[in-house]
Amino acid sequence: MEKYLVCYFSASGNTKMAAEKIRDVVKGDLFEIVPLLPYSDEDLDWTNKESRSSREMNDLSYRPEVSQKVSNLENYNKVIIGFPIWWYTAPTIINTFIEENDLTGKDVYVFATSGSSSVDKSFNDLKKSYPNLNFIKGVRFNRIVSEREILDWIN
Repeated sequence: MEKYLVCYFSASGNTKMAAEKIRDVVKGDLFEIVPLLPYSDEDLDWTNKESRSSREMNDLSYRPEVSQKVSNLENYNKVIIGFPIWWYTAPTIINTFIEENDLTGKDVYVFATSGSSSVDKSFNDLKKSYPNLNFIKGVRFNRIVSEREILDWIN
């Protein structure tokens, strides 16, 4: 039996809305990837090269701390990971999440939210960084996610 866990990091709320819709469609559970130190609006200012998000994305080895791990990951065989695209790839907090939670043997789906950037680079970067994981497919959503789009992606 398929059991889905929808994990997401959302800086502005768009990814959260998509994650909730995906959870409803796949009848899964939801887990928010929460940074230990929350991001302020100033931290997220991508136009400021000294902002926290800019500094993190300029050092892709940086791993922001998360507030908690998934406590019951063994209960799921399908894990969906969502995030906003930052600098054409996944925010480094996604790497923290993957490295702190053993996803070995699970089907891993990726979705990203963005107004214009493709998910392809993010998906390929994650596949390259974690070749032992079974990444299935990546997709980009914007604010509005239909049930049909989700089912087409998952199936």
